[in-house]
Amino acid sequence: MNDKANSVGRREDYRHFLTIPTRWKDNDVYGHVNNVNYISFFDTVINRYLIDTGGFDLHQAPIIGIAVETFCRFRRSFAFPEDVEAALRTGHLGNSSVRYEVGLFGKGDDEARAEGHFVHVFCERATNKPVPIPAPIRTALEKLKR
Repeated sequence: MNDKANSVGRREDYRHFLTIPTRWKDNDVYGHVNNVNYISFFDTVINRYLIDTGGFDLHQAPIIGIAVETFCRFRRSFAFPEDVEAALRTGHLGNSSVRYEVGLFGKGDDEARAEGHFVHVFCERATNKPVPIPAPIRTALEKLKR
């Protein structure tokens, strides 16, 4: 692994935050939030940002973001009833795709408990063919560049 893969993201590395409460059902038999929920936290912070800041209409938009890649590196777990502070930035912004970088922090944590990325390719809803990222969404994503 390279140094970047081993380094831990810090709160100040990110541009946008969303608090997501954990739920009782998120915990597994080991007493911590199960790994499958972490990608859901990624998806939530990304899509709330697209809706709230990019003006995305998930029900009517003719152009949608389709997830083509996800990755998560776990460092320390969460457990119900902790809140997850999901942090977001734009790692790469292409013509029709974006790589979001996400860090998950506990309250007061300076270092991420989990980090990863999520790649969307923007496509026509009707055909699933890639198209340029819509201007309002691109503008919102530009704000997240590090």
